[in-house]
Amino acid sequence: NIIRMKRVIKTQDAPAAIGPYSQATETNGMLFISGQIPLSPDSGKIVPGGIKEQTEQVLMNIEAILTEAGYKISHVIKCTCMLKDLNDFQSMNEVYGSFFIENPPARAAFEVGRLPKDVLIEIEAVAVK
Repeated sequence: NIIRMKRVIKTQDAPAAIGPYSQATETNGMLFISGQIPLSPDSGKIVPGGIKEQTEQVLMNIEAILTEAGYKISHVIKCTCMLKDLNDFQSMNEVYGSFFIENPPARAAFEVGRLPKDVLIEIEAVAVK
């Protein structure tokens, strides 16, 4: 098996990394998107509102990274959703479902103790062409 070089993905249409990581990396036709939090790429601030607004921003950030890498939302095969409060699951699901309408990816969802910047949600994704 030949492993191709890693390609680092970076776009101004999604928030810049806030630590020593890339927005995404691609190798062998697979795209690994780092956990995205609800930061506006324009202001760098957490979007106002609750879980629905935060989920929408996270998924828009993921879409921007997918686009930069030459992928589409339909290429996403796995998401991991980390929620501050699992009571927000249904509201998050409503927004999530509006992005993944047909053939949604595999997914795991967890309540976690704390997320960066005390946001309500973080989502990471894997896509394959």
